[in-house]
Amino acid sequence: MMRDLLQEAYAAMRHNRRRTALTMLGMAWGIATVVMLLAYGDGVGRACANILANFGTKLMIVVPGRSTMQAGGQKAGELLRFTLDDVDLLATNIPQISHITPSCSKQATVQYDTRSYTMGVNGEYPNTFVIRALSLAQGRFYSPEDQIQRERVAVIGSETKEKLFSGRNALGERIRIDGISFEVVGVLTPKMEGGGDDNLNRVVYVPFTTMSDLKDTHYLDFIWFNYDTGDYERIEQSVRYILAAQHKFNPADRRAIYVFNVMEQMHQIEVVTLGLKILLAMFGTLTLAIGGVGLMNIMLVSVSQRTREIGIEKALGARRGHIFFQFLAEALTITFIGGLFGIILAYAVALSVGRLTLYSALAKHAEAGDIRLRINPVTLIVAIVILTAVGLVSGMIPAIRASRLDPIEALRYE
Repeated sequence: MMRDLLQEAYAAMRHNRRRTALTMLGMAWGIATVVMLLAYGDGVGRACANILANFGTKLMIVVPGRSTMQAGGQKAGELLRFTLDDVDLLATNIPQISHITPSCSKQATVQYDTRSYTMGVNGEYPNTFVIRALSLAQGRFYSPEDQIQRERVAVIGSETKEKLFSGRNALGERIRIDGISFEVVGVLTPKMEGGGDDNLNRVVYVPFTTMSDLKDTHYLDFIWFNYDTGDYERIEQSVRYILAAQHKFNPADRRAIYVFNVMEQMHQIEVVTLGLKILLAMFGTLTLAIGGVGLMNIMLVSVSQRTREIGIEKALGARRGHIFFQFLAEALTITFIGGLFGIILAYAVALSVGRLTLYSALAKHAEAGDIRLRINPVTLIVAIVILTAVGLVSGMIPAIRASRLDPIEALRYE
């Protein structure tokens, strides 16, 4: 019986090929819209995550500030200053910290031959290469031996190389930083950067111990560290409590120290991206629902046209469930064939579009911050669930109407 009913459904679709094709086209367009909108939401989330990952992922930057609350006998308004003791204190008391470095920076005059520019110079430990997620285009990064021996070596950013050396080789050359000679041992690959005085590519890195030749490094400008746990909130809380005990400020005082927590920012982006994807999925579902309404109307017309046929089937022993299944199967077949073509269309559009400009319009070397339409398995599953729901709703109403037809009245229908 079921086989006969499926054959009847297939024959009905073949008999009205143009109508069936147009209905499939509507479903295909709707599901393609759903898939593309979900892929766009994913692309925005990945682009924002890549922008933050430019600094590193499980990363915190601690900056001294000024207290705004009275605590520990200290009045409000006290200026905090970090020293190497604070670096050691954090490294000792927070075992989840993987790498930590003090940071002292200044704007200095960097010169090579007759070319001279004002650039940022950072004095940090060698492990800043891992902490800051740096990578080398040429040469090497300065080593712990360079740090211990206070070697005057420098690693320069990609824009620093362009400004000072143009297309020439920079390795082994000597540059002058505020009049002091340094040997260039490495050149970094470009990072996303919008430009300005704090350009991440227009920078020079030197060993922290050597930085004392350029400025007083007793007081630190920043403390950078990365960690190996997902509980970033607890890490930040530990940092605040440890430094509060050391410097006698209230741990709840958010302005005493500033903590830039990359994972917190990424979590916020994930929440915003989820909301965006839900909104886009709703818009896509509305578009698909229009195709579903078209399918429902076509199936209702089909029920009206085949009323006498339904009466004959019931007279021959077909039950309500059989009639219901026949028309529902026809609706779902149209839905899923249309959905298949829609998914193929979505993949074709995603491959042809490639990359949509976002952050690269504002920053150099920022292609990773652009939107890429990539359809992942989760997107497909969500789209198929939405398609199935629309197909069921659109097909069940006509199928129920067909199954409830009175066989005698159906046989009398002209």
